[in-house]
Amino acid sequence: MKSFGKKPDGLRLERMKASLLWAGEAFRNIHPVLPGLRDLGTARPTLSEFLCGGNRRVPRGPLPSLNPSEAWSKAPGTGLRATWLGHSTVLIEIDGVRVLTDPVWGPRASPSRLAGPKRFQPVPVALRALPPIDLVLVSHDHYDHLDYPTIRELARHDVPFVTSLGVGAHLEAWGVPAQRITELDWWESRTLPNAELTVTAAPSQHFSGRGLKDRNSTLWSSLVIRSPRHSVFFSGDTGLTTEYAAIRERLGPFDLVMLEVGAFHPSWGDIHLGPANALEALALLGGGAFLPVHWGTFALAMHAWDEPAETLLSLGPQKGAQLLMPRLGEPVEPAHGHALTPWWRAVDTPERGEVLPEPAAMTMPKSMPWPAD
Repeated sequence: MKSFGKKPDGLRLERMKASLLWAGEAFRNIHPVLPGLRDLGTARPTLSEFLCGGNRRVPRGPLPSLNPSEAWSKAPGTGLRATWLGHSTVLIEIDGVRVLTDPVWGPRASPSRLAGPKRFQPVPVALRALPPIDLVLVSHDHYDHLDYPTIRELARHDVPFVTSLGVGAHLEAWGVPAQRITELDWWESRTLPNAELTVTAAPSQHFSGRGLKDRNSTLWSSLVIRSPRHSVFFSGDTGLTTEYAAIRERLGPFDLVMLEVGAFHPSWGDIHLGPANALEALALLGGGAFLPVHWGTFALAMHAWDEPAETLLSLGPQKGAQLLMPRLGEPVEPAHGHALTPWWRAVDTPERGEVLPEPAAMTMPKSMPWPAD
């Protein structure tokens, strides 16, 4: 199946093996398990619980969204603007350069078009309707971040990619020319030609793999985007790690911080943040306007679809966080701030005690990566 991608080999594999993060046969985290960052007393969910358990895992209908095309036709007045397009896909406009993170337009976070977690929220703008993109960032190779049909479409355009070590093998297999791919180890940087923009791969605490036999065969990273005037942090997927303090010291401060908040579970605390740990990560990074990502698109855990947003709305002000929680497709400039309103409540307000039906299409092939240390 082409959507599985390709395993790294040849010179690419040799470069991967030279990384300090390579441990014999695969990459490793600096901190495989951080005591106290997850509930060790909570059992990991079974596959059956993952597929069928949990109430309100999807909203009753589509979430409010905007078509940002008209807004994109005008440059941001402050030089920095972000448009959340769903899950971890964000269009960042930074001093005249357009950067697209973890682009996913496909219908499922799965290698199959027939099975696996199905998108419950459409992207607010078609892929072909995007303005010209100057750079695509891919944090790691999981299906909800590296999407085969989306990459196949982007491969037709003359846009460069920056990603983590080894992930370029998938991109090449799907039609992206090798000369348009830059793969980074942690703390390595790439400066975009003809633009004053630098991307640096930084630590995260996660894992990788698209099948049963390629666990951690490619690297996972957070990514920092810097121009002379602005700096943006994008977490990719991660658990809470003390490396965030090192990122602040070496690459901060940040005007905009994008952290994953959805698809979490108490037993996954070392590989996913969730909203509470995202606020802790924000503090380690030194603050900055906080745009939560990795929610509102796929049901990838047992919690209610809106739990990340509700928890942030409750805890964020207590922590002094500058929350940016726009509707999908609503461009925001961090310097201007954003009115914090619970827009997501409009679509899903069940009566107390009411149990909503689960989606019928939450089957998952055995080849899907399963969260673990």
